[in-house]
Amino acid sequence: MSLMKYTERNIKMAAEDPSKVCEEHPMTGGDGPNSYAKNSILQKGVLDVAKELIRKAIAEKLDIDILSSSTSFKIADLGCSVGPNTFFAVENIVEAVELMYQGQGMNSQIPEFQVFFNDHTSNDFNMLFKSLPQNRRYYAAGVPGSFYARVFPNASIYVVHSSFAIQWLSRVPKEVLDRNSPAWNKGHICYSNSTDEVVRAYKAQYAEDMECFLHARAQEIVHGGLMLLTLPGSPDHSTHSHSLVSLELLGSCLMDLVRKGVVSEEKVDSFNMPMYSMSPQELEVAVKRNGCFSIDIMAELPRPLVHDTLSISQMIASHIRAGMEEMIKKQFGEEILDELFDLYRQKCEQSRQRET
Repeated sequence: MSLMKYTERNIKMAAEDPSKVCEEHPMTGGDGPNSYAKNSILQKGVLDVAKELIRKAIAEKLDIDILSSSTSFKIADLGCSVGPNTFFAVENIVEAVELMYQGQGMNSQIPEFQVFFNDHTSNDFNMLFKSLPQNRRYYAAGVPGSFYARVFPNASIYVVHSSFAIQWLSRVPKEVLDRNSPAWNKGHICYSNSTDEVVRAYKAQYAEDMECFLHARAQEIVHGGLMLLTLPGSPDHSTHSHSLVSLELLGSCLMDLVRKGVVSEEKVDSFNMPMYSMSPQELEVAVKRNGCFSIDIMAELPRPLVHDTLSISQMIASHIRAGMEEMIKKQFGEEILDELFDLYRQKCEQSRQRET
């Protein structure tokens, strides 16, 4: 998890690219058995682990004086998806700000809260709005658009939060899909266990995207405001992080279906996941290059303990399906989904048995 404080308006206008095209990869909407709403307990576990750290960060790092020109406190959750996790995260932030005021004897000055839920236009906002907590203590609004570009007015947001979202790149690096490029990623769907050229292409796309992300936030966050980011990362520039292992396993399942004649090899070769697990050092470099933020807290969160009635293997397979099935359906068709993720569950189970 990373806490950043906006320190100076040193914005390089040349960095903004209004023509930047961002791919949309929505989580599975609705509230069905394969939906993200029903299969995001792993992300909820991370939010539980981060809860006290976020409260401590707000108590120690947020300056009440930034509210002097406004009677409302504006929060943005970037990559909100459909809930319920976004509501848990927002409630935690609201409570932390309230406790900060109460701790300074300023109960009567607690501001009204406005929360902006942001995600791509293809996100299931209908499900999000239907699920809004009835007893919420904030005004809610949906803001569609990619967070790799501007989505809010200048100096309007006090706290930006994003959890399990900015590992998604704005697009797949074009080189890895070009069979004439040295970075063509034949037979793989991510950069794990791929060539150095593939890894460099993903790193370059990450660097470009983070420049856009930080540039946009530097204009939107008030001076002294905070940005709270929780993301799956790679602690030491490794290409074998937990999230990459999951993608690599999914790629091996697709290749199994190629060998069975269920999908074509050409379709697998032209399919890559736009995901990158950044290291703390890479994030530090991006922040330093941007020049508008300071990193006040950076912490590696412990793996959460998740209690669920499903087997671990089934839970992981359902979790991956909720996040990936829209992309897979678009590339390979809906008819392979059940077979693919049943195979994924079997391989997860086999892997766990080997480990024990």
